[in-house]
This record gives sequence, C-alpha cells and structure tokens, in this order.
Amino acid sequence: MRTLLITGPGGSGRTTVAAATALTAAREGTRTLVLSADRTDTLGAALGVATGAEPVRVAPDLTAWRPDAAAGFRADLAAFQDRAANVLDLLGAARLDAEEVTPLPGAEELALLRALRDAALSERFELLVVDLPPAPQALALLALPAELRRYLRRLLPAERQAARALRPVLGRLAGVPMPAEWLYETAARWDVELAAVEAVVADPGTAVRLVAEPGPAGLDAVRGATLGLAVCGLPVESLVAARVLPDAPADSWLAGPVAQQRKTLEEWRETHAVHPVVHLGRDPRGRDDLAALSVPAATAAPGPLRWPVTDRLAEDGVLVWHIPLPGAVRDELDLVRRGDELLLTAGPFRRIVPLPSALCRCTVDGAALRDGELRIRFAPDPTLWPRER
Repeated sequence: MRTLLITGPGGSGRTTVAAATALTAAREGTRTLVLSADRTDTLGAALGVATGAEPVRVAPDLTAWRPDAAAGFRADLAAFQDRAANVLDLLGAARLDAEEVTPLPGAEELALLRALRDAALSERFELLVVDLPPAPQALALLALPAELRRYLRRLLPAERQAARALRPVLGRLAGVPMPAEWLYETAARWDVELAAVEAVVADPGTAVRLVAEPGPAGLDAVRGATLGLAVCGLPVESLVAARVLPDAPADSWLAGPVAQQRKTLEEWRETHAVHPVVHLGRDPRGRDDLAALSVPAATAAPGPLRWPVTDRLAEDGVLVWHIPLPGAVRDELDLVRRGDELLLTAGPFRRIVPLPSALCRCTVDGAALRDGELRIRFAPDPTLWPRER
C-alpha cells in the first residue's frame, strides 16, 4: 500500500486537495482510503458525504474516515486506570468516568496516527491519502512516534526487564519500590504501536504532497516545509498550487495578482513537480467540483531521502556523511554529537538521529553546507578503528 501525506500552510485548501486526490485515484480503479483529523467535517463537506468515527463509502473504490478522538482518548484512559488500580487506590485517587472525559489538545493528531497504523495493517486499500494538519504541526506529528520511542528506551530500557525476578529483592535492598510489571508491559505495548506508525511513515511508498497558494506567503511556507520534511527524511512527491487565477487583461485589477502567481509558479517548478489547480470562483463542494479541479492521483513514489556515507579515507582520510537540506541557511544550522547520536537543528526543525555504524567509531572532523547539502566529515578514531596488519 502507498501512503500520500498531504499538508501545507493553513488555509491553503489541504483538505479539498486530499479529497480530490483520493477521488481521482478511486476513479482510476485504485482502492483508496482518505483520512482526516479535523473536529469539524471539512472532509465531508468537500466530498458531499458526512464522515465520522466509522469509515463511510463515498464512491466506488473510495472510503472516507474521520476517527473519533474522544472515544479513543476515553478508552486509553479507562485502560490506564484499570492497570494502575492498585497505585490509584493507594493514593486515594477518585477514578474518572468515561462520560466526564474530554479529549486533551493533540488528541485528534494521536487518533490520526492510530488510524494510519490500523489502515496500513488492514491491507484493504491500495492507497492511503492522509489530510494532515498545517505544515508546522504536521512535521511535529510525523516526528512524534520516533521521539516517543526514544523517550521510552531512555526511561524504561528493555534490558532492565531481564531482572524481573530480582525486582522484589532489589526493592528491599534499595529501600524504594521498583517499577511494577505492568509498567514494563505498557511500555512494550506502546513501543510496538509506535513502531508500527513509524514504519508506515518511513516506508519507501510514503511521500508528501504539499499544497500552497502561489504568492509570497506560499513561497515562504513551501520553503520552510521542504526543509522540515528533509530533516525528517521524507520526500516531496509533488506540489499542488491551489487557487490559480486565469489569465487577465493587462488593464484588469487581476493582472497584478496573476503576475505574482506566475512568478511563484516559475520558481516552484525549479525544485518541485508542480500541479496548478484552477480557482473555481467558489469553495469546491461535492464530487463534481472536486473532479473539476483536475488534481492528479498519486504519482510514482520518489523513494525515501538518502543520507549516504562516502568513503574518502584514501584521498582525505575521512568519511563524509551527506544530508540533503534544501533551503537550509548556514547561520541556522547546529550540530551536536552525543554518543552514537547526532542532534541536528536546521532553522526551527530538530531531529535526533543515530549515527551509521561506521561513523560511531569516528570523531567529527568538520562540516560544510554546499548546494543544499550538509556534508559532515568524520575521522577514524585510532582507539576504535580496526588497525591494518
């Protein structure tokens, strides 16, 4: 199954493009599911069919689903209270009833990740179109599974579970209670669920389609989103230019906005596959309007962004790690080596990535940003590098 993640700046028509993309794919005979996390049914308004907690059939080969974040949050909280019953009773805590629970901020995004995992595992669909939040929130959401797994590994290392039988003895020796079995079981279950979501995001068949309205604001938004996606290692499949105005006479008031849009489109075409979508003069509503937009279905997956390591030991005595960062600015880059991990910051985006195995035995020798690519030089550590006989 292929996954197409759709995002862009707020108000750019992301949901409309997601619905149109899914409709085009379904009309071409591809079994398609379109997902959205909005509390309001903007997806249903675009499709002309109400969507909600249960998947609904919109057209042949097209299903829409808007997961219920509140129901998922209540179920998770109830399960947590059941598992932590002894601790809660010891503290004298009063349990919360499901009816009094309202979802916290971010619950919609977490419900979307869970639905993304479930849809990928179901194998019922050939294409999954995901209507993500605006680009800044979407980038944070896509990075969340890997970050949470890293936190779990640091807070509850798997190797500590090997001492299960010794925990009561260790607790008496240390004089403090040791973590209960259910805590490790919960962490292991969360790790499996997060790993499934992370696998979908990192799959070679997953790509991102950006949506933006051509103009100065859209130009800046696309530049920032492209850099953020590069930091996440996600490829951009294409860029949909929304609400493109028709040509206008030179003496028309539209001549200025049209010229501005044409200039932005030319710049976008230098780095992206651009699909202009005409302005209908109204908000698209229903499948006929979506078809009139002529949004293409998912094109061939560009494949994951590669961060290769080149061997220049013979020439320069170093290994070079190449990290593509289109649009990065030298003054906004920061690198920190921490053990076998690299903390990479590019503008407002940050990611912690494990070093390739060969680089773990090296020291950082320098870095340079050239032509949208960060090149980090690593020199072999004589104390760790295998010596020639």
